[in-house]
Amino acid sequence: MIRDWLEKQPALADLALEAATLAAVEAARVRHAVSDREASWRPGEALKLLLVGYLGTRNTGADVRVAEMIRQIRWILGEDRVDLTALTSDARLSAGYFPGVRQLKLPDLYPAFLYGETAKHHGVVACEGSMFKSKFANALTTLMAGALGMAVAQNKLSLGYGAEAGAMDASLRAFVRRTCQGSYVVVRNRASADVLGELGVRSFLGTDTAWTFDPAPPTRARALLRAAGWDGEPVLVVCPINPFWWPVRPKAGRAVWDRLRGAASPTHYRSLYYHRFDDQDEQAFLRYLDALGTAVAPYRERAFVVLVGMERLDRRACELLSERLGGAPTFVSDEHPMFDLVAILREAKVLVSSRYHAHVCSMPAGVPAIGVSMDERIANLLAERDQSELCLTVDEPFLDERLGAALSALWADGEAVGRAARGAVAEHLVRLGAMGIAFEDELLRCYPAFPRLPRPRTWDAYLPPLPPALEGILEA
Repeated sequence: MIRDWLEKQPALADLALEAATLAAVEAARVRHAVSDREASWRPGEALKLLLVGYLGTRNTGADVRVAEMIRQIRWILGEDRVDLTALTSDARLSAGYFPGVRQLKLPDLYPAFLYGETAKHHGVVACEGSMFKSKFANALTTLMAGALGMAVAQNKLSLGYGAEAGAMDASLRAFVRRTCQGSYVVVRNRASADVLGELGVRSFLGTDTAWTFDPAPPTRARALLRAAGWDGEPVLVVCPINPFWWPVRPKAGRAVWDRLRGAASPTHYRSLYYHRFDDQDEQAFLRYLDALGTAVAPYRERAFVVLVGMERLDRRACELLSERLGGAPTFVSDEHPMFDLVAILREAKVLVSSRYHAHVCSMPAGVPAIGVSMDERIANLLAERDQSELCLTVDEPFLDERLGAALSALWADGEAVGRAARGAVAEHLVRLGAMGIAFEDELLRCYPAFPRLPRPRTWDAYLPPLPPALEGILEA
């Protein structure tokens, strides 16, 4: 009875966090107006930028895109003229990924922490792809928009880089509208620009930053596959997730109940946050896995089926799907670094993925891919190259049949799809270079005296050094 009562209490913690963060934004505005106790960039010193993202969770997509963002920022501004600090949930999980970048532990209750850290830096760069959404966690968008708002309040660089915006709860929309006036957000697609435009937030149409990533060499990927039993046959890679346990919400009552009974709920995410996952969601999750298993099972006789968990939270989905496929080998990010996982993706003859960045990171190798999507990100990516028919949804009727038909078509003849995927990378590289110019322009708007490196204002001059595979795509 007590547990049922606690479960039914409204989650007011999100609103309280928004209110506390907004109070910190206003406090930063007051401090900037009346005090000199904050960093103010002066000519001749390195520009201190605070990178705010979803790091330290072993999310391969987030790690790859931030790693490449760092490379581009250093290329544009100059290696010795920028001093970068990244926030991380767990420095042990992000160790070694961002050389030369200071990593700070982000506390679960972060408004006061952000207030202090933004004062020490000359600008904020929000790094999360799903930057303005309620799909995963309101607290994540509150973090991004709050950090951007504190930078605006202090008249500093306030930049979202490679972001998407989608459906938000009403209170969160109001929060973004209030805090991000004055921010500049480089978005990945037109739909996101439209959402931010409705909120009065300036935006620029760019792309993701992961396109320039250079993974481990193919020899490394093949060695890992051989160790798992591969004997040279075609590789089919599947990236499953649990699409039905989002968003996470703060539930203080359930946290108290777990503490009293001395056991954690299986839906516990961290701190006061829990996945939304009831019996109906569990059944939907199992139907999704059954559909993937049914569609993929026939290929066990003619291919080496591999499961890749792009985030450590994907381990259970991988293990349950592996059971359905007779023990298919799994590679999950909690045990394998991003360099190896992306290299494995690029060995696939065909990819089936519910992870957006598995699509992005496999495209330079021309891997034909099918999306089984929980939101608009994969759909937007495939629509841009006129391949919307390759995007299915995680809960659509007859998913097993539709996925089986799409997989059969690509397995028989996926070359045209692969060529289109590889060719689309060139367009995204152009957009990435253009958003580098936009980044520099916004920086110079905030700090006109910052010395611009001598280079032509062409998109290719604003890309960091590219690996040979990407150079080949541009030449083609």
